[in-house]
Amino acid sequence: MAAPRKAVVLGISGCSSSGKTTLSRLLRDIFPNTFVLHEDDFYRPETELPKKDDLLDWDCAESLNIPDIVTSLEHIREKGTFPPTLDSKEDQNSVGECPVSDAVIASLKAKVAAWTQPGGPGHGILAGTEELVRLCVFDGFLLYSHSMASVQPQMDIKLFLRVSYAKAKARREARSGYVTLEGFWEDPPGYVDKIVWPNYVEDHKWMFEDEDVEGRVKEDVLSKWNIRCQDGLDVDMTTTLKWAVDLIMEELPKLVSSK
Repeated sequence: MAAPRKAVVLGISGCSSSGKTTLSRLLRDIFPNTFVLHEDDFYRPETELPKKDDLLDWDCAESLNIPDIVTSLEHIREKGTFPPTLDSKEDQNSVGECPVSDAVIASLKAKVAAWTQPGGPGHGILAGTEELVRLCVFDGFLLYSHSMASVQPQMDIKLFLRVSYAKAKARREARSGYVTLEGFWEDPPGYVDKIVWPNYVEDHKWMFEDEDVEGRVKEDVLSKWNIRCQDGLDVDMTTTLKWAVDLIMEELPKLVSSK
């Protein structure tokens, strides 16, 4: 009989600058025994990245080492820890000022703490017993693309954050840059319009009516793939965080009881 796995994986995906990393870090701080894995830690070296419109394309599946992602998630589910060879660069990147108030965060921490107490539905999952299951929050811009089909079975809960073109462009262009394996990357002029947004549309149009990523999602498609998202575009982070916390508290006991 296979040994019980030691972690549940929560996927958080969406366009670049949709709030994935901010949400991931907040959930890590609210739920006990929780850690974050970033898709960005699996980029191939710059010398191996493809080009599009004569620009390095960091926003496509070919820029990622997908087999390493699968291997890492398998290790996490089995051991409940990062693979020993993983050297995370992503947490060196700033996500800016926290858009959620300290009071809301404190309230959600208290809610989760009560959920983990004896008699609560979360007792013995992330806290309260020696046989703990950890929560791994896995965030990335491409988790639900067809090109990442081998990764998707490794995710137990799948959240998708929606964002408009206008907000994604404004947020991305406001960033100073990104820590990479080789040093530091800054987007060249026009990068969002030439690379980020077209790639996002191409990889996610299958999820939307009329392939309009700013329009209505295909509810039957998302249901089939167990992908959860909120209604509408550009939902504020406070609302998104409360939604995610409630969903995790609902789903974790089901997953752990069936593992």
